[in-house]
Amino acid sequence: MALLTLEGISKSYVTAAGPFPALKRVSLAIAPGEFVAIMGPSGSGKSTFMNILGCLDRPDEGHYRLDGRSVEALDKDALAEVRNSFIGFVFQGFNLLPRMSLEDNVALPLVYRGLGREARRAQARDMLAKVGLEGYAASLPNRISGGQQQRVAIARALVNRPRLILADEPTGNLDSHTSAEVMRVFEALNGEGITIVLVTHEADIAAFARRQVRFLDGEIVEDGTTPRREEALC
Repeated sequence: MALLTLEGISKSYVTAAGPFPALKRVSLAIAPGEFVAIMGPSGSGKSTFMNILGCLDRPDEGHYRLDGRSVEALDKDALAEVRNSFIGFVFQGFNLLPRMSLEDNVALPLVYRGLGREARRAQARDMLAKVGLEGYAASLPNRISGGQQQRVAIARALVNRPRLILADEPTGNLDSHTSAEVMRVFEALNGEGITIVLVTHEADIAAFARRQVRFLDGEIVEDGTTPRREEALC
């Protein structure tokens, strides 16, 4: 069974020039454990699509099933629970709180689950170690590099042990070397069975994914698997 199933998804926004159709009857299924890159130029609909995947926005038309559940049937509280427990979000901006330690930044989603302080911190330290930042728990965000900050953001996305990670231009603020390091973290997580859907406009970043879906003018114009990077080099 697909983890994500979208059928006939449409979404429009009201602008000064009239309604703008961001998505036009988009259908897509993503299986558990896939690593999918969503590509397309600015205004192609990829960010709107990711917002719908992440239950941050609702479509005007169509059906979205997440792990077999009909998303349009969920109320605001149920959607918040899905976002907190099932999905991990990673954004281009690291969105770390500057006066909080890295440990407390990572532990923040656990506050909403009612975990005690020590349990939260223990899980946060485990996640920091998972992304190669063991020993950095007490540091502040401004004391580490951009690549390390993005790894902290990934650790925060993982702390609730989600089945799905949505990453929107996660390397957009990073240099090429640091971007590759961050993408290898995503590769390792996908190797553990976590489903990853990543928005990028960079072909070298999309090459880390096993499937690439390209949007243009609110529609999917290409959907195909790609060889592993080591296979492509042969």
